[in-house]
Amino acid sequence: MTLNELNTLSAEEASAWFEQCCAAKTWIYQMVEARPYSDKDTLVIQAKNAWAKCSNDDYLEAFTAHPMIGDVDSLRKKFANTKAIAAGEQSGTASASEAVLHQLKEANHAYLDKHGFIFIICATGLSAQTMLEALQARLPNTTQQEITNAAAEQIKITLLRINKALD
Repeated sequence: MTLNELNTLSAEEASAWFEQCCAAKTWIYQMVEARPYSDKDTLVIQAKNAWAKCSNDDYLEAFTAHPMIGDVDSLRKKFANTKAIAAGEQSGTASASEAVLHQLKEANHAYLDKHGFIFIICATGLSAQTMLEALQARLPNTTQQEITNAAAEQIKITLLRINKALD
């Protein structure tokens, strides 16, 4: 999709387009209402500004749209299906050992039990081992620290998705 096409979509169509980038309804609404965008830089600035205006509830809503890292069965299937289009993001995890994937699964469940939401990290270019180390380092944090950390990772993911979805 081009920026001009995005600008001319109906509000409903634009909402669906933005939802593929981030599932927080407040963020989506702000992005749709801010159209038209004169250029990609303006769109990126608006994405960051809209995200900064979101609440913890909005952040948590966005997090629910992500799969849990370390779900061994779905992880292998996911990487088989997305290898071509997401190689830069997932190539390290696709070659991870079963032991690391199982450690990720265990640590992610501990994180979910403690914080009430899944571990969010922008996985682009990260190995499974690196993600595991980040998860283990963040696990002892307070839930509020983790909402802040995860929100910072979410906007990175959102901007990557916007860039991929625009021609």
